[in-house]
Amino acid sequence: MAATKDPRPCSIADALALVGEKYSLLVLREVCLGNGRFDQLVRNIGAPRDILATRLRRLVDAGILTKRAYSERPQRFEYRPTPAGLELEPVLMTLMAWGDRHLRGADDRPMVIEHTCGNELVAVVTCRACGGAVHHEDLTAHPQAPGWTVTGPAAS
Repeated sequence: MAATKDPRPCSIADALALVGEKYSLLVLREVCLGNGRFDQLVRNIGAPRDILATRLRRLVDAGILTKRAYSERPQRFEYRPTPAGLELEPVLMTLMAWGDRHLRGADDRPMVIEHTCGNELVAVVTCRACGGAVHHEDLTAHPQAPGWTVTGPAAS
């Protein structure tokens, strides 16, 4: 089957176009941990400085991070998550939990996040309406893009 000229309209693809670039989610991880200064980001992520600067600019332009001067001489900046950036934190927590389960193991986790209740956070996706945990078999997709079905483009 040939690839379609216009792929499925998709919010996942739109989000990945912005935060799916190499190092972008790691920048967000560090900023959410409170490490928003450029030298901290370079050290903790291991990204080349020029690429890191490009990712930071793009995340600021997209409204995911804010940039604030913390020193005038020399001029230096720190980055903080915006409300939109903080909305991505559960994505990071869920991705971390997946990595812990499938790539690391219970005894090899590099970080544990504690909730304000004092217990370890276990990221779970829940339904906003009923509060129930979300499982694949409980989901039904309803394409909203004109001309598209679950299986692909609608027949002409």
